[in-house]
Amino acid sequence: MSQKEIPYKIYLEESEMPKAWYNLRADMKNKPAPLLNPETLKPMTAKELSGVFCDELIEQELDETTAYIEIPEDIRNFYKMYRPSPLVRAYCLEEKLQTPAKIYYKFEGNNTSGSHKLNSAIAQAYYAKKQGLKGVTTETGAGQWGTALSMACSYFDLECKVYMVKCSYEQKPFRREVMRTYGASVTPSPSMDTEIGKKILAEHPGTSGSLGCAISEAVEVASKTDGYRYVLGSVLNQVLLHQTVIGLETKTALDKYGVKADIIIGCAGGGSNLGGLISPFMGEKIRGEADYRIIAVEPASCPSFTRGKYAYDFCDTGMVCPLQKMYTLGSNFIPAATHAGGLRYHGMSSVLSQLYADGLMEACSVKQTEVFEAAEKFARVEGILPAPESAHAIKVAIDEAMKCKETGEEKTIVFGLTGTGYFDMMSYEKFHNGVMTDYEPTDEEIETALKRLPKLDV
Repeated sequence: MSQKEIPYKIYLEESEMPKAWYNLRADMKNKPAPLLNPETLKPMTAKELSGVFCDELIEQELDETTAYIEIPEDIRNFYKMYRPSPLVRAYCLEEKLQTPAKIYYKFEGNNTSGSHKLNSAIAQAYYAKKQGLKGVTTETGAGQWGTALSMACSYFDLECKVYMVKCSYEQKPFRREVMRTYGASVTPSPSMDTEIGKKILAEHPGTSGSLGCAISEAVEVASKTDGYRYVLGSVLNQVLLHQTVIGLETKTALDKYGVKADIIIGCAGGGSNLGGLISPFMGEKIRGEADYRIIAVEPASCPSFTRGKYAYDFCDTGMVCPLQKMYTLGSNFIPAATHAGGLRYHGMSSVLSQLYADGLMEACSVKQTEVFEAAEKFARVEGILPAPESAHAIKVAIDEAMKCKETGEEKTIVFGLTGTGYFDMMSYEKFHNGVMTDYEPTDEEIETALKRLPKLDV
């Protein structure tokens, strides 16, 4: 089938939805380093993790051998409300750029939460309910994860306590109100509600917060509240696993029309959407069945891949969570209060970190104003207002398409459009008013944070 016969939107049939998540770790030659108990410095056991996470999620977290893990019927039925999501051929953007490149994006914003986060939220809520829990706690950056989890908990009649990074809590009041509409309690982090929150505020008075801070508070509350467990919206193996529905659907849609991707691009904060999008393609690359150029795009203000260190570090600012080997800026690093709140985590998924260390993928960082310029250009021709996080991938997709224009190469570019930006209008307002700034941490700031990395002989 020729490229001209490809529709603007490629929709899969309900029967073509994935029936199993794909566990990339099963095919990785170099497995991600294990989570370590910060007290013993030995790999965390299922028993040690059980006080914080749901039992079946722990099994998924530790499983490195099962390539495909069946999606329970209750979760598949919920997915049917908004999945399969469309793979869109960006004909209008191609025309605007006058590029020979073929551009596709997988759109994950066609649900009430407005993002890909619901793919894992409903799975984690399902396992919490199945275990007989009363409720869950979590953190959220820009609010997409908190919104998605609030919806999922409402569906399964679970209580939900959300600790929202303070700068996003203030920047995005409507996102906060959606969470409350679905029954969640929302607390700006760091707060005076927890011992860790009080400690962070004492050390960093007036801080705008970070995902690391919010994680610490959510874990503390979960560990001290009967019938509660903590759930996370990114970074962990289990979350990347659930998000593989994105990549599996994308590959099925491309295969359906005989299209082979050359470049796959995703924004990178903790790694959930990028890992979900690239997993089946990366699996082919690792197995030697195909080759792809895979690019992770992160903000210049929080450059874990491009300026961080590959080392064991705490997953949270309060240093109560397990140690994970990842590209990190240091758990004490507090990023600038940028508008891409979901990309303000100090570290990165251990899976993606290992892939990057092995040279199987690339990474680049982009400035905030450049990101919003790309978002505006995209919105004006494609009719979707993208989330600031997604716009990082858009920026680099446009850059790669323009390189094709210079060289005349007809490459096929696929990127993840993780969600919509309709709750981010304060960000767009600042961009349009010319008051948005570009902040990049100095080498000294990063070095200071990295000095507090755990000293491990592993």
